[in-house]
Amino acid sequence: MDTHLKKPTVLIVDDDYINREMLAYAFQSDYRVILASSGEEAIKMAEEELPDTILLDIVMPDIDGYAVCRALRLSPITQTIPIIFSTSKTSTEEEVMGLNMGASDYITKPFNIPLVKARVRNQVLLKQKTDLLSRLASFDALTKIPNRRYFDEIFEQEWRRALRNQYPISIGLFDIDFFKQFNDTYGHIAGDDCLVQVARKLSSQNRRAGDFVARYGGEEFVFVWPHCPPQKAYSLGERARQAIERLNIKHEDSDVSDILTISGGIASVTPTPEMERVALIELADKMLYKAKKSGRNQSQHAELEV
Repeated sequence: MDTHLKKPTVLIVDDDYINREMLAYAFQSDYRVILASSGEEAIKMAEEELPDTILLDIVMPDIDGYAVCRALRLSPITQTIPIIFSTSKTSTEEEVMGLNMGASDYITKPFNIPLVKARVRNQVLLKQKTDLLSRLASFDALTKIPNRRYFDEIFEQEWRRALRNQYPISIGLFDIDFFKQFNDTYGHIAGDDCLVQVARKLSSQNRRAGDFVARYGGEEFVFVWPHCPPQKAYSLGERARQAIERLNIKHEDSDVSDILTISGGIASVTPTPEMERVALIELADKMLYKAKKSGRNQSQHAELEV
């Protein structure tokens, strides 16, 4: 389904059951509505669901709305989500404090439903426009697949989910073998066309929900495979490598084959809190170097030590 056809998501956070249900009923025809009854639940759902707008109650028993707002603004994956504070407090000082903390708007209780709907609609539309501009800046101009910047965002999101839910995540770093010789032999126009074909073919290998591939730089490409244990990651990497072989792109000056090939470095781990995600990329890079030293046109795999 085209993402443009999906309903925007609104997260409603309120410890009062009646308020949650009233707002959910008001928004259900236009939005996908998700509900949280506490600040802790709100932070978790925001990180997992990445809603288009959050309607956030300030006064809650566990973590108040200000603390939730602060946590969401400190997280790279939730810091751009519009937050509309809702409260029964009507002082100017309260409103100013909320806006200074990064809230996008402020509404008071009891709710004026038409007004609430209008303000939510405005924030959702603004978020959609911002997301569109961000997506345009996140794709490689030549290959039309995600670029390094987008990879960094997705990898951070998936790492956090894997850490929180304790499942394995894998990275696959691939490099076109002897690409400089390819450019020298056939010219840069043919080289660009080669990159486009390779990117398209690697993208077609993403058959599981959550699988992601980006152009990492130059002739390098990188996969993110969530919910992916080591043996499965190696299998996916080999499938990608073999798919490039089947393109049968002529490469007379390759030292490993008369057709274009790639080498891959694959790394897997189930994250722990003390780990840095960059360590998984570094391990994949080491495995890529090992694949090249071992003759290229192959994949090498390792598990990150816990």
